[in-house]
Amino acid sequence: MSTSLAHYAYKVNQLQRHEAEAAMAGGINLFQLMARAGAAVLSQIQQHFPAARHLHIICGKGNNGGDGYVIAKIAHEVGLSVTVLVMAEREAITGDAQQALILLEALPVKVNFYQQNELKVASISAFQADIIVDCLFGIGFSGRLSPTLEQLIIQINNQPCARVSVDVPSGLNADLGTVYTVAVKADLTVTLIAYKQGLLTGQAGNYVGNLQLETLGVNHVFAQLTTTACFRQSERNLPSILPRAPCSHKGHIGMLLAVGGFETFTGAICLAAEAALRSGASLVGVCCHKQSRNIVLIRQAELMVVADSAQTLSSSTLLKKIKVIILGPGLGQEHWSQALFDLVITLPQSKVVDADALRLLAEYPIKNSQWVLTPHPGEAAVLLSCSIAEIEADRFSAVKKIAQQYGGICVLKGAGTLVSDGNIVWINSTGNPGMASGGMGDVLSGIIGALILQSVDLFSAARLGVYIHGRAADIIVQKYGQIGLLASDLYPEIQRLINAESY
Repeated sequence: MSTSLAHYAYKVNQLQRHEAEAAMAGGINLFQLMARAGAAVLSQIQQHFPAARHLHIICGKGNNGGDGYVIAKIAHEVGLSVTVLVMAEREAITGDAQQALILLEALPVKVNFYQQNELKVASISAFQADIIVDCLFGIGFSGRLSPTLEQLIIQINNQPCARVSVDVPSGLNADLGTVYTVAVKADLTVTLIAYKQGLLTGQAGNYVGNLQLETLGVNHVFAQLTTTACFRQSERNLPSILPRAPCSHKGHIGMLLAVGGFETFTGAICLAAEAALRSGASLVGVCCHKQSRNIVLIRQAELMVVADSAQTLSSSTLLKKIKVIILGPGLGQEHWSQALFDLVITLPQSKVVDADALRLLAEYPIKNSQWVLTPHPGEAAVLLSCSIAEIEADRFSAVKKIAQQYGGICVLKGAGTLVSDGNIVWINSTGNPGMASGGMGDVLSGIIGALILQSVDLFSAARLGVYIHGRAADIIVQKYGQIGLLASDLYPEIQRLINAESY
């Protein structure tokens, strides 16, 4: 597998277990690693907030607080105004953090130590700064915050200044991307050594802000000490589509069939089929309800309506020419829908299964290695017979379970879409909140379906599909903004990206 080491994503226990070993193998000790971390974070702060002159650094008693002391020391030395709030007694600071604190205390920097029950005293004048630097917990946090710390974080989030979190926004679970009650809403998060998987998906999107990785010069050594099956995908490690020969014709690429579009849901199948055309499917047929037929043909002249029911599809002469099927957009859950599902789900072609077809699959579960399932969290909950809250509590486990239980590839949609074959998980890095509008999932199904025709395997098609889907939306949002983004707006950018040499 070709991927940059900087795009590996790890669990917290892997960082905790191998961080010191990686530092030693790289010729430094943990205190020197802490010094590198502090310098790297301050450099990021100066790069992103060049006008900032006063930092207020809030530290916990552990090594994340130690990073904060280093930041404070270097910031003072370069002429910035610094105050430090430590949510612990002085005697509670030990180890490398204590060594960093001793060096800071030799400087004229104000350091205030408070027990948690003294927070109200500290909060009176604590937050007069250009930037609040969050060094409370780092990767070590799990469980629930105390009521006092919850109030502290609420105060941090309410301040009219920028917030920078070191390694992980305090209160965020770095393994799962979940927040129990509250977490620091950072404008910038500088994560250290390697990506933590929980920073890249789920609720994390509400808290990490601009996520920057500082490897501290030890990530290559770290990667040799432990393995991962979780990766962050970006433009640097995407699969590519198969090249087209100069003499290619439409039969070489092949025909795709989109099945859905019950009489009240015509738009969904139109969006999926049109997206497939724009993504490189040479021929796209549609099987939809007879009441939807004319709308499909009016919407896009290049589409072919090949059938209007399970009976007419089963007897269609085009069925043997079809290479890939998209099943589900606008399918509904009527008798008409069930009959089509029962027919199509047993056909041998590779498939993208989405929307209503996923709910029908949950009622009649079968396993197939030749499909891509594309649930949102609600559909994932149906597939696994659990609640949406349970899906969102551990998206990594959910996406792997669906792939293992139903076969093939699972795409768990949402912020930080996950793509898995049941073992490996890729976390997508594109997309934005403007995509929370009707029809976006149908367009994604169309893209993936077309890419299956042009890729070496289903996993590659799914990965590239979710990346291009999100990237197209990002480009449009950069031009026009998030509000009012429509699924069909993506078509021109999808076509351009499919043909681009870089993304």
